[in-house]
Amino acid sequence: MNQLTQKLKDGSMHVLEVPLPLPRSGEVLVRNHYSVISAGTEGSTVRTARKGLIGKARERPQQLRQVIDTLRAQGPVQTYRAVMKKLDAYSPLGYSCAGEVIGAAPDVEGFRIGDPVACAGLAACHAEAVCVPANLCVRLRPGADLKQAAYNTLGAIAMQGVRQADLRIGESCAVIGLGLLGQLSGLLLRASGVRAVGIDINASMVDMAQDRSVDLALNRNEDGIEWKIDEFTNGLGCDAVIITAASGSLDPVNFAGAVARKRGVVVVVGAVPTGFDREPHYYRKELQLRMSCSYGPGRYDPHYEEKGLDYPAAYVRWTENRNMQAFQDLIHSGKIDLSFLTTHVFKLDEAPGAYDLIMERSEPHAGILVEYDAAKHIESPATRKPLPRSTRNAGKRLINIGFIGAGSYAQSHLLPNIPESPDIALKGVMTATGTGARSVGERFGFEFCTTDAYEILENDEINTVFIASRHDSHAQYVLRALEAGKHVFVEKPLCLTLEELESIRKRCESFEGGENASAPLLMVGYNRRFSPFLEEAKRLAGEGPAAVVCRVNAGSVPPGSWIQDREFGGGRILGEVCHFIDTLTFLAGSLPVSLFAASLPDPFHLDDTLHICLKYANGSAGTVSYLANGPKDLPKERIEMFANGTAAVIDDFRVLTIHSKHGARKKKLFSQDKGQKNEILAFLQCIREGGKEIIPFEQIYHTSLATFKILDSIQSGQSQKL
Repeated sequence: MNQLTQKLKDGSMHVLEVPLPLPRSGEVLVRNHYSVISAGTEGSTVRTARKGLIGKARERPQQLRQVIDTLRAQGPVQTYRAVMKKLDAYSPLGYSCAGEVIGAAPDVEGFRIGDPVACAGLAACHAEAVCVPANLCVRLRPGADLKQAAYNTLGAIAMQGVRQADLRIGESCAVIGLGLLGQLSGLLLRASGVRAVGIDINASMVDMAQDRSVDLALNRNEDGIEWKIDEFTNGLGCDAVIITAASGSLDPVNFAGAVARKRGVVVVVGAVPTGFDREPHYYRKELQLRMSCSYGPGRYDPHYEEKGLDYPAAYVRWTENRNMQAFQDLIHSGKIDLSFLTTHVFKLDEAPGAYDLIMERSEPHAGILVEYDAAKHIESPATRKPLPRSTRNAGKRLINIGFIGAGSYAQSHLLPNIPESPDIALKGVMTATGTGARSVGERFGFEFCTTDAYEILENDEINTVFIASRHDSHAQYVLRALEAGKHVFVEKPLCLTLEELESIRKRCESFEGGENASAPLLMVGYNRRFSPFLEEAKRLAGEGPAAVVCRVNAGSVPPGSWIQDREFGGGRILGEVCHFIDTLTFLAGSLPVSLFAASLPDPFHLDDTLHICLKYANGSAGTVSYLANGPKDLPKERIEMFANGTAAVIDDFRVLTIHSKHGARKKKLFSQDKGQKNEILAFLQCIREGGKEIIPFEQIYHTSLATFKILDSIQSGQSQKL
C-alpha cells in the first residue's frame, strides 16, 4: 500500500510503498477513502522539518536537552545514532480519516467488514489503509458522507472544547481563531442553541465564518470590536470564550478576558501561552481558565485507547469515542454541514503539493482532503515489501538475519553493531508500522520489510532471529523461533510469566541445552557482562567468593508508561532489574540460591525503588539497589566488587578504578561501553563456530527466575529460595 511520509532531516515528502499494517489486539483495519490535512498542526510539523538543524533545535528545546543529556551520559557515538534515527526515519502525517473496515483483530467487537467508519489519533494517518484502536474508531450510518466524516478528529476536539465551556441555550460564546477548529466550534455552538461570535486576523476566514458558522464574525485587527461584542451580548459580555487559535502571543488569552462576562469561562483548545495579565480582567471578573484535553476523556490513557477499556457512561458521559459519535450524528442528521470547509482535494500521489500550498500560502485554504482510490486492490496484511538490495546481502551467506522489532534501542545498540561480513546477510525486518519497517529496512540494508512477525519466523532462508519487540511478545517469538530451529537473540526480558519461562526451559532441554552442533542458540541481551570493564574486574578478582554492590540510579518512569504496565512491559523488575541480577551472577561465577527484596511504598505499587540481597552457591553475596527516586544529575550505575584483597569500582561504564595492595589505578573511556558491540560479535561468532551458548542457559533461567522471586519476596516480606 502507499502512505504519505516526511523525513524530519530535510522535510522532504514521500508517497512510499510500505507493508500493509497487521491489526493487533483491539485494533480495526480500515481502508481510507478520505483523510484531512490539518493546516495548523501538520503545517507546524512540516515547517519545523524544513528548517535547518539550528532551527529545529530552537523549535524543540526539550528534544535538544535530551540530546545534550545523551551526549553527557553515553558519548558522541550513541548520541549521533539516536539523532540520526529520528532524522532519517519516514514519519507518518495525519490524524483524522474515514473509510471502510477491511479487517479487525479477533478480540474486537462491534465492527464488521464493509462498515463505514471514521477514525482518530496518530494511527489515522494519510495512508491507503490504517490500523486504529477500536476506541478511536466509530461506526457510521449507511450512506454516510465520508468527506465530512473525515473531519472526525477535529470535530471531537471542537466538541470537547464546547463541553468544557459548559454553556446553556441562549447564552453567548466567543471563538478566537477561525481555522478549522474555530469554524467547527461555531457550528457546534449554534447547533446547541448558543449565540456564537468569531474572531480572527485572517479576513477570508472571518468572511467564511460570517457566512456559514457563527452569528457575528469580526476581524481582530479592526478597531472597536470589543464594543461590537458588548452590543452583541447586550452589555453582559460573553458567557464563555473558546480559544482555538495557534499563536505565541498573549493577545488571545488577554482578549478573551476582556470580552468575557464577570465569572465567565475561558477554554483553551489551541496552542497559546496562558501567562495572562492578572489585571484588569481575570482577577476582577473572577474568570475561570480551563484547558480542553484533545478529543475528551480517555485521551492519553493507555487502558482506554490501547486496551479498549471504556469508562462507564453513567460516570463519564462523554468520552473521546462518544464525542466522535455525537459529532458524526450531527453530520448525519444535517444539523451541521461541513461541506463548505473543504476548499481543496488532492489525490494521494499529489498530496505533497498540499503542504507546499500551506507553507507558501499561495491561495486561501481551509479544509484540505486527501482522496484515495477506493477501487484499487490492496494486498493481504501478510505481504512483505522487497527493498533495494545492498551490497552486504550479495551472494550466499552463513548467517541470515531477521529482526522482529526495531525501535530506538535496536537502532542505537543492536543493528549498528552487526558487522558487514561475507558470511552475514540482513534478510528481513518487521515493525508494527509500515513506515517504521521501511525506514529501518532502507537504513540498514535489509532485503525486505514487513509488519508481520511470522514473515520472519516462517522464512526458511532466515536462520538467525533478533527479537527486540515489546516485552509481552518476547516469549512467544522465542518459542516459535526455537521450534523452527533458528538461533535467537532476544532483548531482555526473556519472558513475563513463570509459565512462559518453564515452556522455554523445556524447549531448550529438548535440544540438550544446546550442546550438540545442530541445536539453535538462545542468547538474552545481558550486555553488561560483555563490557570490557566488567570483564577486567572479574579477571582481577580471581577465583573464589566475591561481594558485589550494584547501585542503579534508574530514575522515574511514569505509571502510565507501557514499561510499568504489568501486561505489556512487565514492570521494571522483570524488564530491567534482570540486567543487574545477571551482572551479579557473572561476577560471582555461580548461580543464585536465595534472595530477599524490599521496596519503598509508593501509591501506584510500582515497586521500582528497592533493595535486593542475593546469596550464591559458591558463597558469594551481592546487593542491587535499584532506585527510581534519585536525582537526574547523578550517574546511573556504580558497581563495586570485593574479592581476594582487591576491589574494582566501575562508574557508569566510563571509569574503572582498581584498588589493590599496589595502590589504586584508573582507566577511563571516551565513550560509555556497556558491552553491546561485544555481545553481538560474540553471538555471531558462536553461530559461526557452532559452539555452546555464550551465556549458559542455567544462568539465563536463574536470572529470570530471580526476578519472579523478587516480586514474591516483596509481596510476602520473606526471603525466597531459587
